Amino acid sequence: MPIQKFTLGTPGEVSQPDAIKAAFAEFFSMIIFVFAGQGSGLAFDKLTDGGSATPSGLIMASLAHAFALFVAVSVGANISGGHVNPAVTFGALVGGNISLFRSIMYWIVQLLGSVVACFLLKFATGGKVTPAFALSTGVSVWNAFIFEAVMTFGLVYTVYATAIDPKRENLGIIAPISIGFIVGANILVGGAFDGASMNPAVSFGPAVVTWSWSHHWVYWLGPMAGAAIAAIFYDTLFISDSVHEPLTQYNDF
Repeated sequence: MPIQKFTLGTPGEVSQPDAIKAAFAEFFSMIIFVFAGQGSGLAFDKLTDGGSATPSGLIMASLAHAFALFVAVSVGANISGGHVNPAVTFGALVGGNISLFRSIMYWIVQLLGSVVACFLLKFATGGKVTPAFALSTGVSVWNAFIFEAVMTFGLVYTVYATAIDPKRENLGIIAPISIGFIVGANILVGGAFDGASMNPAVSFGPAVVTWSWSHHWVYWLGPMAGAAIAAIFYDTLFISDSVHEPLTQYNDF
């Protein structure tokens, strides 16, 4: 079971050169992802006078996030593993693929990268702010929780299958492409209901900039629950103890 593979690590781990490099990689990858992904919504609003909440706006958001995540994962893969998501890091932690201390380090820089990206967007657009994630009319917090949990389950399951599973051989560029595609597809499904975050850091940056925290817990608890379930299921069903190797990053992209 994954819980048996959980590793605490040591406090000194965060001062190691490879851990520091990994943290910087996660920080910059998060800036790239949030700036391009969230910025696409601001751009579409400007071009269409508030049309980001239309079907075409949803498609644009889906494509922008898919492309941006593909790049963000790719550029960080060989350094940090290209998590670019606290929920992905949590899923890797549950499966024993990263230590707790390094996970905490990742979470801090992921959140900071999202905040920095949102402030950069605000300055670059002359004061426009990235709207905080919110529930659509008629969508309850528990509806949103299920959406976030199921969508993040699909994301982390894809990460395990294409990037963590030691039996995957060398899938090369397929891993970041698959990860970007599942996020883009999920946005088409859940974007009209709760914004389809699947990423606590992506929700955190806009919430800080706008100081809007309504139902914010949903965008943490849902993704973390979905990530944990995906890690437990995939590791238990498909990764045998005999071949499991604890990883700190996803290699061989």
